Amino acid sequence: MIILLFVLVLWYGGLFFQSFFLHRYAAHQVFTMSKTMERITFILTWIFQGSSYLSAYGYGIMHRMHHAYTDTEKDPHSPSYDANVFAMMWKTKTIYQDINKQRIPVDQRFTKNVPQWKSFDAFASSRFSRVLWMSLYVLFFALFVTSWWQWLLLPITFLMAPIHGVIINWFGHIYGYVNFQMKNTSKNLFRFDFLMMGEGYHNNHHKHASRANFGVKWYEIDVTYVIIKILDALGVIQLKPISIKP
Repeated sequence: MIILLFVLVLWYGGLFFQSFFLHRYAAHQVFTMSKTMERITFILTWIFQGSSYLSAYGYGIMHRMHHAYTDTEKDPHSPSYDANVFAMMWKTKTIYQDINKQRIPVDQRFTKNVPQWKSFDAFASSRFSRVLWMSLYVLFFALFVTSWWQWLLLPITFLMAPIHGVIINWFGHIYGYVNFQMKNTSKNLFRFDFLMMGEGYHNNHHKHASRANFGVKWYEIDVTYVIIKILDALGVIQLKPISIKP
């Protein structure tokens, strides 16, 4: 029971900061926050993503590229151009690292105002940091495992962020339903997104990329957006007003 709870905390904690900070803030900037709050969120993202920590800079730029080039050869991750899910994961990893290490030229429209904390990213993305988190996960499992099958969950804790990415960027372009017909394969995975905290409304998001709430229908509850609204009401962040085009 403790192991299952631990994995769930890592799953939803890491997922929240990926959706809230890396996706909606770094890539789309649907809200603003103070520099101090931004730095705190960097650290919280590292804590909850642990060994699979993703840089807001690399993620933000790559996700903007995904929207600009959806389902084309320039898309960093598309089932339409990658032979299988593992090929897509490897391609995504390579492009992400090339962006972070500035090994490839990037159009200025993709880098504008993307948050970056170079020194912290260098530490949080380092081999030392990743091995430290993995060692802590192994230790936790060793202390609290009560059945052999629970060890099968350990690799998930190591690769949490890439798994989250695969669910949306692979399966979210193959399976599900469509609210908006567009020139891409994006789909909504769930009518109520219990698994991905709103990220599963991928078709809605491609239609209204700058919208903080990924849900459109009454039953499409975006849990991350609910938390964003609470943080906005508390003054922790400031939602930007937007107009939605039909």
